[in-house]
Amino acid sequence: MPKIVSSLPDRPEAGSIQRVLVVDDSLLQRRILSGFLRKWGYTVIEAANGDSAIELCRTMRPDLVLSDWMMPGLDGLEFCRAFRDLTGEEYGYFILLTSKSEKVEVARGLDAGADDFLTKPVNPGELRARIRAGDRLLAMQREVSEKNRVIGDTLHKLQAAYDSIDRDLMQARKIQQSMVPELSRSFGRSRVSLLLKPCGHIGGDLVGMFSPAPDRVAFYAIDVSGHGITSAMMTARLGGYLSPSYFDQNLALAWQPDGSFALRPPAEVARLLNVRQLADTGIDEYFTLAYATVDLTDGHLQLVQAGHPHPLLLRADGAVEFVGQGGLPVGLLTDAGFAQCDLRLRPGDRLLFYSDGFTECRLADGRMLDTDGLLRLLSACEPGQTGQELLDDLFWNLTQSMDPETGLQDDVSATLFEYGG
Repeated sequence: MPKIVSSLPDRPEAGSIQRVLVVDDSLLQRRILSGFLRKWGYTVIEAANGDSAIELCRTMRPDLVLSDWMMPGLDGLEFCRAFRDLTGEEYGYFILLTSKSEKVEVARGLDAGADDFLTKPVNPGELRARIRAGDRLLAMQREVSEKNRVIGDTLHKLQAAYDSIDRDLMQARKIQQSMVPELSRSFGRSRVSLLLKPCGHIGGDLVGMFSPAPDRVAFYAIDVSGHGITSAMMTARLGGYLSPSYFDQNLALAWQPDGSFALRPPAEVARLLNVRQLADTGIDEYFTLAYATVDLTDGHLQLVQAGHPHPLLLRADGAVEFVGQGGLPVGLLTDAGFAQCDLRLRPGDRLLFYSDGFTECRLADGRMLDTDGLLRLLSACEPGQTGQELLDDLFWNLTQSMDPETGLQDDVSATLFEYGG
């Protein structure tokens, strides 16, 4: 039966090794080794063979094992393998006691899981030195284990926090998508189509349209500075300022005495948005804007471009030109002026608003797409495509051209107006 011998009251000279298991079929050898160990302040456990030792290890895991190699029943090598197969977080240092010194035998011991060897008869000084070496190894191993535990706990907490944030962002994405309920809508023979592709869960781009009367339509594209949650919150605020459902809250609409609503001039809309943006204290964000109104009866289009990329006018006869007066973004200066330009559309003409997520997209060769690249993407679209189909094909062409390593690094959005006369 295993025998437990209490340690002397002295503290062990090394901190990591406290409990030592001595396994030897010779009672004399066990008593000699146990005497040394008790003198040095260790708790000593004795076992006469490998079978009883392994049973003991299942309930009382030792820090150090001193085991004879040659024993009846389960010998030292078999016991070492069984000891290593035991589950548990704590590592046990294993020293084989043997008269074998050949390299082949030593290799067998190492392969079985032994950490060190002592030649019998055991020299007390050498035993003490080997235990100290094992103590240093266990101290490092347990320090690493503790750090890994702390890291594991921290990662678990971070994962829980990430999962919570991810759920919130997914819900925020749904809310942001609800701000663009229609991606395409016809107004008589004309049509407005929208594209909104955030580079993350949520983004700082916003596109939209509204029509207060059958022969009037307004559409816009907005790009808020920065990325992420702050920009997305700004788009939610701006979506309310340009609401397609609640005209009484829409800054771009003016209430008329007869109860109807009229479209304000685009430059006036940019001015009102600028005033509203700067009136909100604590908000440092600004945004670029392309906003247009169209009289569907005659194709008269009024446009304001506040820092947004120059809109692209695609004529029905194949002519292509970039239009707009440029200007400052909205929300930078209190006295900023916004220039307005007028265009006359003919049936079949199209006007494209696009964000710099297109033109500043990094290509596979390291260059940015730029406006010339945008024209190439448009020319690569299938002939005859219109509306949402054209915007989707344009975005697909962009994904095929961009650097696959970096991917989308900015939100991509577009608004396409097609005039039908």
